[in-house]
Amino acid sequence: MSQKVSFQTINRLAIPSILAGIIEPVISISDTAIIGHIKEFPTESLAAVGLVGSFMSALFWILGQTKNAISTIISQKLGQNRLKSVVSLVPQVLGFNLFLGIFLVILTYIFAEEIFRFYSAKNLILKLSIDYYRIRAFGLIFTLITFTLFGIFRGLQNTWWAMLISITGGLLNILLDFIFVYGIAGIIQPMNIQGAAWASLTAQFVMMLLAIYVFLKKTPFKLHWNKQFHPEIKRFLVLTYNLIIRTIALNFAIFLSNKLATSYGKEYIAAHVIAMNIWLFTAFFIDGYADAGNSLAGKLIGAKDYKNLKILSKKLTKYGIRVALILALIFIALYPFVGKLFTKDIVVLIKFQQIFWLIILILFSESIAFIFDGMFKGLGWVEYLRNMQLITTFLVFIPVLYLMDYLDLKLIGIWITYNIWMLSRAGSLWIKFNRTLKNYIKSNKKLKSIAE
Repeated sequence: MSQKVSFQTINRLAIPSILAGIIEPVISISDTAIIGHIKEFPTESLAAVGLVGSFMSALFWILGQTKNAISTIISQKLGQNRLKSVVSLVPQVLGFNLFLGIFLVILTYIFAEEIFRFYSAKNLILKLSIDYYRIRAFGLIFTLITFTLFGIFRGLQNTWWAMLISITGGLLNILLDFIFVYGIAGIIQPMNIQGAAWASLTAQFVMMLLAIYVFLKKTPFKLHWNKQFHPEIKRFLVLTYNLIIRTIALNFAIFLSNKLATSYGKEYIAAHVIAMNIWLFTAFFIDGYADAGNSLAGKLIGAKDYKNLKILSKKLTKYGIRVALILALIFIALYPFVGKLFTKDIVVLIKFQQIFWLIILILFSESIAFIFDGMFKGLGWVEYLRNMQLITTFLVFIPVLYLMDYLDLKLIGIWITYNIWMLSRAGSLWIKFNRTLKNYIKSNKKLKSIAE
């Protein structure tokens, strides 16, 4: 079941995925911008939203790997023309995520104070973080279900459904941000930071309902529970386990950078929060091509179409670098103005502008790293992803981060570390992919010559 890898084929998946993917950072950016301009404690509130956003992003990235696992299985079965064989697997995966979401809400709600103390939050920042998180925590359940359904859609080679749902949820979130945070005179009292939390929670619930509706109406799968575990459930759990370990290592690196930035002072963490939001925006933007690579690579490996798999990698790399270049040029043109979207604090703005060039620089290495990361997930090469993430985090990121801290480079040191880390990830994945694919092609030629 081969499929020609053309510009149209890639962008049919990538562009909707980009639009869907950037909604999450757009929501975070809008939350950050709106909170940064409230009248009461704007800098402390900005820091609190950033810390909670970082923690929740970590949870979503870690637990959202179930989305990649189910997408890998479905896309490979589609390539083998055996989609019906996983019909009963899907409800079991959704049930697994529902149970996991409920467990995590209870656990993190109870230990919210301890979690944010661990991030070095204290005094007013700690109180605001707890208040904000204890509302947003319930969104974990909604988002996990939504992510799983998005993974199913992507496995079916459809990213349009996720795009439409994400845009709807994103626009709703931004609208409710203005209403709940600032209030409406005589109707709704301003809720400040708690209003932003309620806006996000409402939007997440609506997105889940829309995703369930599309799942039931547009896919061949249903919610009929089979008492016997599906034969592929073990593979799903193994894929998920490896991807979760890999993502925990990734988020541990982000946690350490946030912890150090917080320890430097409130202006440092506020500037770092702005930088992280912009970086995540670019990451999700580039991730659209990674998602296309995930979906197409899974289908191509299922069909053993190694020739088009090689073509896919070259085209995705080229498109990813082009996207990085466009984003870099936009950021360079807007360099003096970007920080002012988030805060009026002069000290925070100065510290942000000192590191913005490093965020622009990282775009090129992250485009390669993310694209091959997405392809590896689709191919099912998740053990290598896990191992290489552990190596680059513990042998590259952490030593360099603390060296930068020792040299007292503060935020500049943190973002130099991110650049070195991303280069090591990109290089290792590129080398592994090309070596392995070369061996696959050689083996395939030998099999053909024997058959002849």
